[in-house]
Amino acid sequence: QVRVVESGGGLVQPGGSLRLSCVVSGSDAGIYAMGWHRQAPGKQREMVAVTLMNDGYTNYRDSVRGRFTASIHKVNNTAFLQMDSLTTEDTATYYCTANILPNMYEHWGQGTQVTVSS
Repeated sequence: QVRVVESGGGLVQPGGSLRLSCVVSGSDAGIYAMGWHRQAPGKQREMVAVTLMNDGYTNYRDSVRGRFTASIHKVNNTAFLQMDSLTTEDTATYYCTANILPNMYEHWGQGTQVTVSS
């Protein structure tokens, strides 16, 4: 059974940084992409960044481009999200996703809370 587990959330002041990690386990099949999504209270869930495993190309949402950096470690099926210059607007529960080959089914983690507050 595929498991997606995030870690690294917490409380940080505006302007600060956090690094999220995500590990995918339980699958012998390859991973097509790993992504990060977030949902703030009262708002819809939104894509933050999605990285293709074969070449590392990452698509970012406009509001985080230049502040967030997504990366992957293919050997360990691990993804990271380095978040810098955080603002209160970044406060949300952050979820990691993994699209597993061959059917590209998207598996979700349980989420990790990121709170940006002074």
